[in-house]
Amino acid sequence: MAILKRALTLAPRLAAADGGADAVLAAGLRPDRVVGDMDSLSPEARAAFADVLHPIAEQDSTDFGKALRTSTAPWMLGVGFLGARLDHTLACLTELAVSRAPCVLLSGSDCVCILPPRLRLDLPLGSRVSLWPLGPARGRSIGLNWPVDGLEMAPYGRVGTSNRSNAPRIEIAFEGAPVALLLDQNVLESLLVGLGFHPRPEGEGGL
Repeated sequence: MAILKRALTLAPRLAAADGGADAVLAAGLRPDRVVGDMDSLSPEARAAFADVLHPIAEQDSTDFGKALRTSTAPWMLGVGFLGARLDHTLACLTELAVSRAPCVLLSGSDCVCILPPRLRLDLPLGSRVSLWPLGPARGRSIGLNWPVDGLEMAPYGRVGTSNRSNAPRIEIAFEGAPVALLLDQNVLESLLVGLGFHPRPEGEGGL
């Protein structure tokens, strides 16, 4: 719950995706809304949050995807979507890539987003900068230990795991398929600023 509480200091409106409402209930918190097909929601959470349930019955998207497309927040932080199950993590990356929703996923070790066409980011020297293409993509970079200029990247070919910053400001631009950016969670605030997601009351945290 420490990660969720950190997220809520930056994006204080709380949404829960289906069974995530049980974790919210266990933490003694109250969501503004609970979104999903409600197939994993406990009777206790269903009763406690009956007035903020937003059921969506279709099965063609994940509960995370349902939460993304129904949010009115200008940007979002997602907690609980990384690490517990690899298939769920991959599905969440797909949802972000397809929707291009303004969302950063946060765990105890990582913060993850889909790169915009160009990103300028202030980071401590030596910060981990991993790039994971979700399809064929070509990039350019300034301030990375191993530049990506001219490289043809793809999930079944060259990827950018464990690159490092070697300047106080990096610049990355990609064209082609979406590319996921994975950074250490301790640079979350810098990432939000670089993306233009300045912490403000309208930001939405979710579980």
